Amino acid sequence: MNQTISRQLRPLLTLSRVSHLPTVWSNCLAGWWLGGHENLARLPLLLLGVSALYTGGMFLNDAFDVDFDRQRRAERPIPSGAISLTAVWSWGLAWLVLGAICLTAVSKTTGVLTLLLLVCIIVYDATHKVVTASPWLMGLCRFWVYVIAGSTGAWGVNGGPIWCGVALAGYMAGLGSLAQREGVREPVPYWPLALLAMPIVLAMIINPPDLRVPAMWLSLVLVLWTARCVRTIFQRNRGNVAHIVSGLFAGIVIVDWLAVAPVCPLWLSYLFLALFGATLLLQRLVPAA
Repeated sequence: MNQTISRQLRPLLTLSRVSHLPTVWSNCLAGWWLGGHENLARLPLLLLGVSALYTGGMFLNDAFDVDFDRQRRAERPIPSGAISLTAVWSWGLAWLVLGAICLTAVSKTTGVLTLLLLVCIIVYDATHKVVTASPWLMGLCRFWVYVIAGSTGAWGVNGGPIWCGVALAGYMAGLGSLAQREGVREPVPYWPLALLAMPIVLAMIINPPDLRVPAMWLSLVLVLWTARCVRTIFQRNRGNVAHIVSGLFAGIVIVDWLAVAPVCPLWLSYLFLALFGATLLLQRLVPAA
């Protein structure tokens, strides 16, 4: 019985890229905190709504990529026959609708921002295999998550979630640019590493001197983790790109932690640590590619 349930559930977990879902929650927490937090009652709807949009986007990602996967990744759920293409489209659209309903229920502003995120998700899913700039579209999706989360806080949308969302978008663009090199025999380029540093540069610019110390410590943590992830790029064999990208995805939680570092209470720091650990654990259990 347990094996039957596992066989039925695993394709859904694989399609949803559930291993990276904790990074979406950390985006929500950081954006909500920078938006003035306090409106705690809105947080469950925010987390549920954005999680549903992320899940729906991941399902549609495979639906749009079905021809590519049939040729090059036959182990994916659709080409392997674990789930039908029709079911994936149905699941994906249902998740998107659920997410939109949850977030629209928060406020009119959140609902309008959600429509912008929906457009970005669909455009990214439909074009990411053919558009070279697709990593920036992925970054734009995470940017809108920050802004949406900020809109649920007591202060609403302000410079905090916007600028920190820009920094995360740059990090995601660097991550996505490295991910594009998976399966390519050419050397991995170095220039995306500069984009990975955007959150650190912004933290040093926007934080006043009296609040810069916590940001400096977390910047050091982010530097060390990023260096650990990308170190094989500088080796002769250039390492495993998928492994590099998985580590950088976990680093998103550190980026979010850095965004709120100067005003982050201890309990929120513990949550970020837990989400970082959850991402690493889930990456071991469910493939994220």
